[in-house]
Amino acid sequence: MFRVSCIQLKSNDNIDFNLKRTSELIKKAVKQKSDFIITPEVSSLFSLNKKQLRKNCSYMKDDTYVNGIRMMAKLYKKWILIGSSVVKISKAKLANRSILINPKGLIKAYYDKIHMYDVILSKKEKYFESKIFTSGFKDKLYKLPWGKLGMTICYDLRFPNLFRRLSKKGSIFISVPSAFTETTGRKHWHTLLKARAIENFCYIFAPAQGGTHYNGRKTYGHSLIISPDGKILKELKKKEGVITTAIDPNLSKKLRLRIPSLRND
Repeated sequence: MFRVSCIQLKSNDNIDFNLKRTSELIKKAVKQKSDFIITPEVSSLFSLNKKQLRKNCSYMKDDTYVNGIRMMAKLYKKWILIGSSVVKISKAKLANRSILINPKGLIKAYYDKIHMYDVILSKKEKYFESKIFTSGFKDKLYKLPWGKLGMTICYDLRFPNLFRRLSKKGSIFISVPSAFTETTGRKHWHTLLKARAIENFCYIFAPAQGGTHYNGRKTYGHSLIISPDGKILKELKKKEGVITTAIDPNLSKKLRLRIPSLRND
């Protein structure tokens, strides 16, 4: 057994402010005796302005937010997954990157978002992430002390084959840090997350951005921790905060033995 926390934020375009707020909520998770703490997508800098991002972002090793969270992990001796931070991967290219940090403050794995959110929801609401970020191309798993973690980010949720691959490679937990829009979140967020959990018999850890941000963009919130049988263990609706619960890694293994759909696929 171990305890996991999902942090919900309403990040803005100020890295120092976002680091301070994240740090406050990490401290809250520590008080709740969490072993593994996860932040949402774009925790460090909430923006889709490429010019602004290129000006304010750094390479991962130099990133103010990343290094601040590394210090927190080392100070409190906790595993922390930065749901994502926007980082430079070259002078002209950016990645939306999920970063796993161990209790010594060392980066042990990272995952660059594969599926870019290029959608037209209405005349007023359009998103074209592929114009801003360079998409990743590798599935990423990491063996935590409690079992294998599969890493995804937000829009990846709509691609079940990614979750299937991660599960067939042994993931019993899958992280889905997100900044789901208010528009699509109301319709699809809970259903998609529960489906990914049930069809793969894996835990889903889904910390989210929530609220109306400085630029008017609305994110859905509703951070969730879901069991391998689709039960919502914890949920936080709109406000910033932390949800924490105990996780039994054996449950995933028991369900996969009972209904061996991963083996039969």
